[in-house]
Amino acid sequence: MNQNKLLALAGVILLVVLTVNSTVYSIDEREKALVVRFGQILRHDDPPGLHLKAPFLDDVRYFDARILTLDSEPQQFLTKEKKYVVVDSFVKWRIRDARQFYLSIEGGRESTARQRLEQFVNSGLRDEFGKREVKDVISTDRRKIMDVLTVYAHGQAQKFGIDVLDVRLQRVDLPEQVSQSVFERMRAERLRIANELRAQGAEAAEKIRAEAERRRDVLVAEAYGKAERTRGEGDARSTSIFADAANRAPEFYSLYRSLGAYRESFKDKSDILVVDPSADFFKYLKKPTR
Repeated sequence: MNQNKLLALAGVILLVVLTVNSTVYSIDEREKALVVRFGQILRHDDPPGLHLKAPFLDDVRYFDARILTLDSEPQQFLTKEKKYVVVDSFVKWRIRDARQFYLSIEGGRESTARQRLEQFVNSGLRDEFGKREVKDVISTDRRKIMDVLTVYAHGQAQKFGIDVLDVRLQRVDLPEQVSQSVFERMRAERLRIANELRAQGAEAAEKIRAEAERRRDVLVAEAYGKAERTRGEGDARSTSIFADAANRAPEFYSLYRSLGAYRESFKDKSDILVVDPSADFFKYLKKPTR
């Protein structure tokens, strides 16, 4: 009997708890909520805090009220000159009107909203990139494209109760195969320039070397000519001195020359001279007092 009472009391307590849980709901300041009964919206955008609803009849749908990020996979878009570029972008958005969001997006699913936003952004990117060349979308017009896309996506998302706060282009690159081709062309161009510079350097080096060799030959020739002139002047002066000495003392000069001839002829003990003793060569040996 006591056990039956305890079970009945537990059942009553459980029923009360379930009733309270189905009657009271809370809303966080980071959320938006809708109260729905049989598919019809009874209330929306209630302030944060505790609220009441009809138990077992009303259902509460919660939506994130914070700023959300849509980071899509990189997509390829065609530019004005019919070249593909790979664009990596992201979108900052949030739910502005929970009621409109719930009614316009099937069941108010966030995944469906992300797909719609991605379609808007990709459509805008396709239009904007199709108007510009590669150099423009990479450098000069990048900021302008982001501003235009933000305005365009925000206008398209308003009918779904969504605010698009910002659209950003993280990266704009050429496709991998095109990048490799561009890299090879750049490499070939740099190699051609390097070869031209090497050839110009080699040509300049040859010119400098030839000029240095020419100047060396000129300096050597000038030095040789100067040496020869100095030697000729010395020989002329020596000859003049000898001639003057011979004119002043012919006999002494003849003796001096003969002594020199003797010295050169007999400077080695093994030297042999075959000559007639009566020759004029030995005149000072036979008559030294001459």
